[in-house]
Amino acid sequence: MTHGEITATLLALGALLGAARILGESARRIGQPAVVGEILAGILLGPTVAGTFAPEFFSFINPTPNAALFLNGFALVAVVLFTLVAGLEVELASVWRQGRAALGVSLGGIAAPFAIGVVFAGTLPEFLGRPDGVAPLLYTLFFATALSISALPVIAKTLMDLNIYRTDIGMTVIASAMFDDLFGWSVFALLLGMMGISGGRFTAGETVGLTLLFAALALTVGRWAINASLPWLNRHTTWPGGVIGFAVSLALIAAAFTEWIGIHAVFGSFIAGIALGDSPHLRQKTKQTIEHFVSFIFAPLFFASIGLKVNFAVNFDLALTAVVLVIACVGKILGCAYGARRAGVKSNEAWAIGFGMNARGAMEIVLATLALQYGVIGQPMFVALVIMALVTSVISGPAMRRLLDMSKARTLLDYFSEALFVPALAGRTPEEVIGELSALAAEETGLDGEVIRTGALARERIVPTGLDNGVAIPHARLAGLRAPVICVGISEGGIDFNARDGQDAQLVFLILTPQGDDKAQITILAGLSRLLSKAPVREALKRIDSFHALRTVVEQNAPAPDRGR
Repeated sequence: MTHGEITATLLALGALLGAARILGESARRIGQPAVVGEILAGILLGPTVAGTFAPEFFSFINPTPNAALFLNGFALVAVVLFTLVAGLEVELASVWRQGRAALGVSLGGIAAPFAIGVVFAGTLPEFLGRPDGVAPLLYTLFFATALSISALPVIAKTLMDLNIYRTDIGMTVIASAMFDDLFGWSVFALLLGMMGISGGRFTAGETVGLTLLFAALALTVGRWAINASLPWLNRHTTWPGGVIGFAVSLALIAAAFTEWIGIHAVFGSFIAGIALGDSPHLRQKTKQTIEHFVSFIFAPLFFASIGLKVNFAVNFDLALTAVVLVIACVGKILGCAYGARRAGVKSNEAWAIGFGMNARGAMEIVLATLALQYGVIGQPMFVALVIMALVTSVISGPAMRRLLDMSKARTLLDYFSEALFVPALAGRTPEEVIGELSALAAEETGLDGEVIRTGALARERIVPTGLDNGVAIPHARLAGLRAPVICVGISEGGIDFNARDGQDAQLVFLILTPQGDDKAQITILAGLSRLLSKAPVREALKRIDSFHALRTVVEQNAPAPDRGR
């Protein structure tokens, strides 16, 4: 690279990252996924805007062939690390523990859009812009897969913003999205094998076989080896550098292997992320540190670089984009809602699950980018898929809020009781504390204490209920419970509920709701999340020593009735 090329490359990286971070944060402030702002940054600096209105500036930062090679390599590393983070969020056990509802939603959310994609790609290949030379079967399977995939990171962020991540609905959506992500990337890996991208090293059949063998070994023997290695790393390396270095090395090696056998590198890093994230020795705080490391630097650069690849104005096809958006939404929402209804979920919750699963976000964009890179789709279809991914992500949260009827006034004070307040918990583990609070709840409600304890611990095993800033919210839905109750316990020393920030919980809220009251759990968790989002309130609650003090703090600081945001 010449002096001028180095200058242009560094300027392009700095401008892209700066614009992506500014617009990404701006998107978050108005309640939208950061990826919306990050892609917009690339569109502004790319051929769509800068190339049209400031051609001299665009020419200066537009890389020469040597600089382009460097930027493409950097973007490859970024997307490999991003899919590592996506894999870390997948908990295979959660998929099975959610049972019938998650399985029904997953299958419905895959089968319906996949079938619609097959029909449209098979009957309207010219309208959908199948490039010349791309086999009809390959294009049909890709299009069907693109309609079937969900975006786990965006879905999780949406549920957190609505304060329903830890509810039964939230966990059903998360478990279903995990399965859909795994399905989508597995199918896409097989499609790349069909294209013979191994460069003649392996046949398509050999590539597919090696891919399946790699996934099977990584998620069995690999998981065991990683789980055995992490305790040693935690003891003998500096936190968090030791584990982060191990995670990135593992992702790059796995990515190199899948690239070598003819499958794109992202599949290897995704599987490595699943194997690593499934270990109980990888703390939530460590996951969060890895996520921040990637999400604040590498991911913004990758998504901003998307805007440099295509002129969105020139390649925008309104009819194509509208059709892709409509069939994507119809297939995913109807399929997931039908699967949820078949599993016994109530109508409004089933539709809310459908809209939650409809968010395509970053994973769809990564899939579309790889398809464009390998010539599977043309630029108009790429633009249509990117717009579809952004629109589905934007509408997901508001639709769920309306369908779950989160606009009716509720008050937390109705659920507290002096008999269910413990100013000094004796337990030192989550199991002991949940048992202690369950015994009080049994006296108040007339239910069997062991039944309450078992129900709460079952939820705890699915996903730890430790929140940030020293708070834990174990909860359960119980048959025979007449009305919702909240047991409150204060622990001076703190209890390790495996929170993302690593802090021990000093405030423990055991939330019990009737099995048939589907909205109570959502309402209580959302209300507590808003109340406890204020640092002065949390600190005041940690110092209380009586139920009267608890009631006073809640009365003075409880948020206004939830009428939507």
